[in-house]
Amino acid sequence: MQEAQFYALNSQVLWMTFALMGVLGFVAHRTHFCTMGAIVDVLSFGAWKRASQVLLAMSVSLLGFSALVGLGAIHPAQTLYASSKWFWLSDALGGFMFGAGMVLASGCGNKTLVRMGAGNLKSWVVFVVMGLSAWATLKGITAVFRVHVLETFFVSLPGGGSWAELLWGAQALESGTWVGLPLQASVFTLMGGCLGVLLIVACVGLLLRSQDKPTGGVDTFKMLWPGLVVGLVVTLAWILSGVVGHVTESPLSLEEVFLASQTGKIEAVTFVSPMAYVLDWLIFYSDESKVLGYAAVSALGVVAGAFVSALLAQSFRWEGFADTADLGLHLLGAMSMGVGGVVAMGCTFGQGMSGFSTLSVNALEVIIFIVLGAVLAFQYQSWRLERML
Repeated sequence: MQEAQFYALNSQVLWMTFALMGVLGFVAHRTHFCTMGAIVDVLSFGAWKRASQVLLAMSVSLLGFSALVGLGAIHPAQTLYASSKWFWLSDALGGFMFGAGMVLASGCGNKTLVRMGAGNLKSWVVFVVMGLSAWATLKGITAVFRVHVLETFFVSLPGGGSWAELLWGAQALESGTWVGLPLQASVFTLMGGCLGVLLIVACVGLLLRSQDKPTGGVDTFKMLWPGLVVGLVVTLAWILSGVVGHVTESPLSLEEVFLASQTGKIEAVTFVSPMAYVLDWLIFYSDESKVLGYAAVSALGVVAGAFVSALLAQSFRWEGFADTADLGLHLLGAMSMGVGGVVAMGCTFGQGMSGFSTLSVNALEVIIFIVLGAVLAFQYQSWRLERML
């Protein structure tokens, strides 16, 4: 590959990423797809519609990634979420902080970007504070505590730290075959496929028992299609980063690279560190070494997609804080999400869908603690409102 072709392909990956995340922003705004909203709906009304959408998105992204591994298009060890360590303390603390923060700040990272595009000024404040907190935890003052304290508590895992490698053994997966196919690809496809199907059955079952259950097959599809689209977006993001953007030999370094990746690994969809990268790019814009990467473009794409949706729906409007207490809660929530999201190495999308689709041990713990943090923060909010009445 010539150098000009290399740069041209890099630009194509970035533009396709922007367009794909624009679809995510458009659908999330139009359908109110939201993980925090899903948890609140269940706790407040016993309504499982949005929770079923989230579960379906998780299952589709899991099936998609498993299929890509089975086809040999992606190797699990090259993804952002592959790790030979189970960071049990970081996962628990970071997940809990993120879950609580998204309730206090009225939404997770994706929801914040969607609301920004729709004119919500509160979300712009959350974005700045969350991005700065994330950057501090990546490179600054809170990074010291993260690296030298939290990340010293871990359990060594074989291989890439997935459930497949944990149960089968990393060496056995790497060297074995099954019906003429690499054992690792076969096991990932089998485990991911079975778990994905179980999740689909679970989300349909929960929806049928919900307070807002569908009246028929068509109604069920209308309720669940946002989850299907979001899951497909995550799958396509894996393809963009790991297949389209994969260059076996860079003309610049003569090494294998994944174009536009800030981490040098295959990425999918996540929204905490991308906020930090966007702010870094804006602040140091005159520095020619600061360029937009896959993660930052993902965040900008969601904002753009939500903006288009809001304009077409004529729902774009400016919205600010109700009072200083409202501002304080959003600031606390934004800081909690920024720090927690980096500590946990992902958010509701980063670990909840992208990481989960790789069968990551770390991702499963993060998901559990995100839900726990959100539930406790919601109970606090409810108690606080009752006191004010």
